[in-house]
Amino acid sequence: MSFSSFIAGRISFKSKRTFSKLIVRIAIIGIMLGLGVMILAVAIVKGFQQEIRERVRGFSGDIQVIKFDNNNSYENSPFSNDQQFISHAKKSFNITNVMPFASKPGIIKANDEIEGVVLKGVDKNYDWTFLKKNIETGSIMDFKDSVEAGKQILISRYTADRLKLKAGDNMVMYFVQEPLRKRKFTIKGIFNTGVDEVDKTYVIGDLSLIRRLNNWKPDDVGGFEVRVKDFELLQAASNHLNDILPPKLRSYTVNETYPTIFEWLDLLDVNAQVMLVLMLAVAVINMISALLIMILERTSMIGMLKALGATNWTIQRIFLYNASYLIGVGLLLGNLLGLGLGWFQSTTHFFKLDQASYYMKFVPVEITTQDVLLLNAGTLGICLLVLIIPSMLVTRISPVKAIRFK
Repeated sequence: MSFSSFIAGRISFKSKRTFSKLIVRIAIIGIMLGLGVMILAVAIVKGFQQEIRERVRGFSGDIQVIKFDNNNSYENSPFSNDQQFISHAKKSFNITNVMPFASKPGIIKANDEIEGVVLKGVDKNYDWTFLKKNIETGSIMDFKDSVEAGKQILISRYTADRLKLKAGDNMVMYFVQEPLRKRKFTIKGIFNTGVDEVDKTYVIGDLSLIRRLNNWKPDDVGGFEVRVKDFELLQAASNHLNDILPPKLRSYTVNETYPTIFEWLDLLDVNAQVMLVLMLAVAVINMISALLIMILERTSMIGMLKALGATNWTIQRIFLYNASYLIGVGLLLGNLLGLGLGWFQSTTHFFKLDQASYYMKFVPVEITTQDVLLLNAGTLGICLLVLIIPSMLVTRISPVKAIRFK
């Protein structure tokens, strides 16, 4: 044990002075609150981003492959699903699934109410994992009987409430084309993704129905939904698809399909960064104040140590070690606060949100070990680095005057 650490330990754990106790406790509380808020801020921002991103990509897929033309409507231009790129795409390390789909606008009429929607047609190969989690009543479509599947439909909670419908009800949907066509459907289930752009727009039905309505060939599709394993490598997967796609097709990532949502998610990173800077500034200011008071309180001790031959850096290290002990206590309490509240929220969903504004009913939390370790290391490192400057006050203290100081 070095001389500096020994003296710092005596000051920290066996000192009977009371003058600086209040300031020290305030500094510890400041670090505790600062770290706790930083952990929660990062966890909530990441939770929001993860939850909303999973909701959007769960319905629309990570990448959509459609025909490369000037068609900007909800009704896709058809092309054959017998494409060589499908087999090549599935061999990519990051692509897990390729599913055909098509969409067609329509108008639902029920209970003297009408609502414009877009019918999204899927087939038996569709991945229902996301919708199974978000079905409120009823169930997903059953493709074992192709005839019955063509009569089934899934609608959102938003559409069901506006049209006063429930699972098991029958309804009529009109498709505006020449000639006008209408189809009767049975509501198989009602879903609620929490994303207005999805819930206000889409209903889900059979892809074969859209083929018949549009007089397409039996193997025609409106596009492909592609799912990736690692969302962080989404752009690389999209570039890979564009390299193997035929000239008449192109790919769009979910970021391009819903730019407003993902721009909003990016802004959350800025909010988190501002919060981290403010909380870190509070912790640093508290520690600077506590360190200055401790130095002034120990002026006589500093003078005696200098008279005995201690160097300025040796004495500075005493107070830096002392500050690190206090920071350590604050970090321990801050971790207990931040991780405890995060665990409580993830377990109970106690803090609620307005789903219409925030896409979900509760505050999501995602805590990772890496984030917690980086926040702890960053807080400790920055505090100690900044405290070197006020600790230089030691060099200004004269041994003769300091020994007389009381």
